[in-house]
Amino acid sequence: MSTNMNINVHYVTRVEGHGNIVVDVKDGKVEKCIWEVIEAPRFFEGFIRGVHYKDVSEIVSRICGICSIGHTTASIRATEDAFGYKPTEQTLTLRKLLLDGETLQSHILHTYFLAAPDFLGAKSVFAIIPTHLEAAKMALRLKRIANDLCDLIGGRTIHPIREVVGGFTKLPTEKELRELKKTLETEALPLMDKTVDVFASLAPKIPNFVRETEFLGLVRDDEYAFYDGELGSTDAGRTDVHNYKSWTNEYVVPHSSAKWTKNKRESLAVGALARFNLNAKLLHPKAKAAAEKLGLKPINYNPFMNNIAQVVEAVHAVEDALIQIDKLLSKGIKDEKVDPMPLKECRGVGAVEVPRGILIHDYTYDKTGHIVQANCIIPTNQNCANIEYDMKKLVPEIMDKPQDEVQLMLEMLVRSYDPCISCSVHLVKVNFK
Repeated sequence: MSTNMNINVHYVTRVEGHGNIVVDVKDGKVEKCIWEVIEAPRFFEGFIRGVHYKDVSEIVSRICGICSIGHTTASIRATEDAFGYKPTEQTLTLRKLLLDGETLQSHILHTYFLAAPDFLGAKSVFAIIPTHLEAAKMALRLKRIANDLCDLIGGRTIHPIREVVGGFTKLPTEKELRELKKTLETEALPLMDKTVDVFASLAPKIPNFVRETEFLGLVRDDEYAFYDGELGSTDAGRTDVHNYKSWTNEYVVPHSSAKWTKNKRESLAVGALARFNLNAKLLHPKAKAAAEKLGLKPINYNPFMNNIAQVVEAVHAVEDALIQIDKLLSKGIKDEKVDPMPLKECRGVGAVEVPRGILIHDYTYDKTGHIVQANCIIPTNQNCANIEYDMKKLVPEIMDKPQDEVQLMLEMLVRSYDPCISCSVHLVKVNFK
């Protein structure tokens, strides 16, 4: 047993943003075990005060370069909720299709390029190319297909420009949708079958670690919820998303510039594994088969299995994209006018699922359509407490290993959450005396 241990990982690699792992063990006793988020606050809620509703989504999409579609969509949903606007069925379908593209894009990036090297004993994806060239090619092709989907529907891969409050400024043609459908059917689906096989071969290398926690995410009775739904919990049932503050309960800890959250337990988790645990029965057929092949069943309390849940969701995203395309083609693409919102003093909440978990935007508008107050609840900041409590349980269980192995497992644990660390850091209200 390593009776004395000092781990100080300054900037965990293969994650977005900067976070540190600090562990001190003396005479077999864990004296310190913390997850430090050291990013500077981003102040996006402050940036959009005084901004007109038409411009808000373009600004907040810059919160994240990976989940920019999700931030755009959550922002638009909050604004439409505030003004009482109901988008058309065509707009809803296009938005769901766009979220499918972002889900596929992000999950492929993380599982292949950021997580897989851990299970192959490599420092980075570049080190596995000589030995797993075909897998790398598959990952690049799937990423390209997802990018093309986002380009077509959103206008560009990052920070979409066509999706706006009230609809879309430009629509895909039926020809473009048919070409996308063909690519998804003939390339994406077969490549996802092979991807499942790749990760099935890696599954035995996933650490066997369990820590029970509460999982939060959107839930619906009729579909695997990404675009809308109620706020669901494995511990607390369901509630309207407008009640999010009473369930996320943000608070501050001294060693993290990202706020923490909790509900029924000391921490909670969001993300692919949370969504799977809440909605598994509503996965599309191929995704259900993938989950079975990968040994994933609800409720799963192993955070390392979040990577496997991401693979399952990537399969689901391809299947769902085909369903949304068929809906659009069956009814024909119709030009729709983007109407101005009926201005009034109002407040709205928009929640969507992005790759890393449930994302919530909350806006209050004045009678001229300008924001007077805003709040954003980011997935990674919801996971911060859970990451640290996982670390505190994991370290005593693996103290018999050499320090470098303990350090690697802790880094893998952090990476399993696919954290978007800089996005998690937002305004902390300070009352000066």
